[in-house]
Amino acid sequence: MVEKEKVALIREQETLMVPLYSRALETRKASPIIEDRKALEIVDSIDYDFSKLEIPKQTHVTICMRAKYFDDFTRTFLNENPRSLFIHLGCGLDSRFERIDNGSVEWYDLDYAEVMKLRKKFYSEKTRYNMIESSAINISWLDKVDNSDNKPVVILAEGLLMYLPEEEIKKLFQALQSKFGHCLIIFDCYSLLTASNINRHPSFQKTGAVVYWGIDEAEEIEEWGENIHLLDEWYFSKSSEIDKLDFFYRLLFKMAGASKIAQKAHRIITLELG
Repeated sequence: MVEKEKVALIREQETLMVPLYSRALETRKASPIIEDRKALEIVDSIDYDFSKLEIPKQTHVTICMRAKYFDDFTRTFLNENPRSLFIHLGCGLDSRFERIDNGSVEWYDLDYAEVMKLRKKFYSEKTRYNMIESSAINISWLDKVDNSDNKPVVILAEGLLMYLPEEEIKKLFQALQSKFGHCLIIFDCYSLLTASNINRHPSFQKTGAVVYWGIDEAEEIEEWGENIHLLDEWYFSKSSEIDKLDFFYRLLFKMAGASKIAQKAHRIITLELG
């Protein structure tokens, strides 16, 4: 019998198990929102009680829609800019590079040292694929990124920024501008109301993670500094995957689309920095 990899993660680090397990469960469906065979492989290979996460169905659906949107955004950008540089902050055990690799993208995955220690059981660095052990806010990690040939730069921060205080997010944006001059950053965020209530969510209580940041009006981010431009604010009610859901959840997401407050509860934002 093959011995499974043991998991020793703390607080917000452990939240990576929620999207990992959600993508694995979704992949088993006949018509999945997103297909991630690597997630299935990892779930079957680690010693972890996923049942304790108690992931509500709506959370599962939202996580899979989010992953699909980030994948689609990445593929679309690479179709127009094949030789780009992507950095995935707080990558966890995600397999996005394997899912979207076009043969020329330069990719960096970044997460805590403890997470990367586990990640390296399932992934290896290779040409155009790099792993960095660091928190996103310890900005010295930027010294390890080489963009001497000035590729277009995209930063992915999926399920990350809400765990950071606003001042740390501002410092991160400033550091990205200083390093690259110009880049895009795409991230999901909560409204203030959602951020204040989400810590009572079962999965958050099980992992001990704490949400610090939310924002109601995305346009306010443009006031954080010079040359910050809001490009897009995407709502889950716009997802083309809604038709794959059970009737109740199709209705739930469509009703959310009719309410500005409900739409802003959790959405995906694209910014241009520089």
